[in-house]
Amino acid sequence: MTFHYSRCYVEEPDLSTDQGVQDFIDALGQANDVAIRNVLTCKPSFITMGMSGETFWGGAEGNEAFEKQISTTAGLPISTGASAVRAALEAYGAKKLAFVSPYPPIVNEHVIRYFNDHGYEVTADHGLGIQSATAIAEVTEDTLAKVLLELNESNPDVIVQAGTNLSMVRLAAAAERFLGKPVIAINTACVWHTLRQLGINDQYSGFGSLLSDH
Repeated sequence: MTFHYSRCYVEEPDLSTDQGVQDFIDALGQANDVAIRNVLTCKPSFITMGMSGETFWGGAEGNEAFEKQISTTAGLPISTGASAVRAALEAYGAKKLAFVSPYPPIVNEHVIRYFNDHGYEVTADHGLGIQSATAIAEVTEDTLAKVLLELNESNPDVIVQAGTNLSMVRLAAAAERFLGKPVIAINTACVWHTLRQLGINDQYSGFGSLLSDH
């Protein structure tokens, strides 16, 4: 198995206003078709969408429509960030979750709606309000560790990290040890979900309990 990447081009991804966020979501929608067209040249058997906010947009109904559109365009089965995290929650048997995201409140509202639509209770959420899509990658582990401790006070079954440009794979694995509960990094969930959808059940250590135990 190999991974092949195709990037979505979005000019000036500004997340500082609600309108800027909406423009970014719209621009991603327009860029997806080109990105998928380009990656299809390597004849893949599966599409994994390495994005987060757009896959939660509109709650369960919005996610379903998004997945249907992409799968139809690609002619392939797909995995999205939202669906991958939901599958991970099911694997843990979780009922309550708290989550951290890089997003402003308008996007967190859609994330909460998605989880509520699927019957999960969101005990707490923390949006970092990062004002550009590229600046999301600059958030430090120290910042995220403090947020995880704060979210844990709401007593969730699982803590989730949304935002695929927010690097938290190794921190999430470490946090499981000091919090004593599952911490799902969305990029880990995307890889795990893709493997399991393809019938690959290999388990890997060092990246958290999702990949090592499920």
